[in-house]
Amino acid sequence: MSVLDQEIASQLPKASFTRRGFVVTALGSGFAAAVLPVGAQTIATDAAGLDAGEVKIPVADGQMPAYRAQPAGKSDLPTVIVIQEVFGVHEHIKDLCRRLAKLGYLAVAPELYARQGDPSKYDSIPDLISNVVSKVPDAQVTGDLDATVAWAAKNHGNADKVAATGFCWGGRQTWLFAEHSAKLKAGVAWYGPLAGKPSEMQPRTVIDGAGQLKAPVLGLYGGKDQGITAEARDQMTTALKSAPTIAADSRIVVFPDAPHGFNADYRPSYVRADAEAGWAQMLAFFKAHGVA
Repeated sequence: MSVLDQEIASQLPKASFTRRGFVVTALGSGFAAAVLPVGAQTIATDAAGLDAGEVKIPVADGQMPAYRAQPAGKSDLPTVIVIQEVFGVHEHIKDLCRRLAKLGYLAVAPELYARQGDPSKYDSIPDLISNVVSKVPDAQVTGDLDATVAWAAKNHGNADKVAATGFCWGGRQTWLFAEHSAKLKAGVAWYGPLAGKPSEMQPRTVIDGAGQLKAPVLGLYGGKDQGITAEARDQMTTALKSAPTIAADSRIVVFPDAPHGFNADYRPSYVRADAEAGWAQMLAFFKAHGVA
């Protein structure tokens, strides 16, 4: 499963992107069908003391559904854009938003596949990637993340305190967004692919854009990840060292015994000690860059 989560998309044919309106207009409930059954160790965070639920984010061609959680009745909040893993905005991603909200953040997770399909309906990972994920262009994602940052600033978020964190597919998008957005103060990418073969949908790799980082990024990776090689991590580290000053505080941390998806507490890949250590490092990284 770990290899499929992150690498298979780069091996499949890429469809041309056309503006065709939104296929998904509302978020589903529960976990994505492709991850069932969930493990007994799955973390469940309640919404007590929070304003949490679905919101709509205006984008150029419609309204994008998203999940938002924040401390109830608060404003001027530090903001974290939570970028979905390959399964979309399902219960695990919503729970991560609530965990961040309990710590005082406005956390927003946009459904970035909304134009291409509903990831919650697929019970096969290859089918999900072939029919939905492979059709999502990087340019669309970047634009939708820009719209999410703008929405947060108008809905109780502090526009000067914005970070992003993403997982697997979303980890890669976190790196790319940090290469794009001057409004981002910090990013934390959990096991996001770094290399790969460029395509029409994904015209460059994370490594290619390392010199363009506009915000520092902390990359959290597993030493036993079968899809993201030590060679790719080393290449990214080298690229960061030769990048402009803004990338100087970017770095990759490797948990030697962790597989891909080690923070996904609902899956067998979960490694509690490494997940908790990574979460602590993420929060410290946000705070060090003024997002707290």
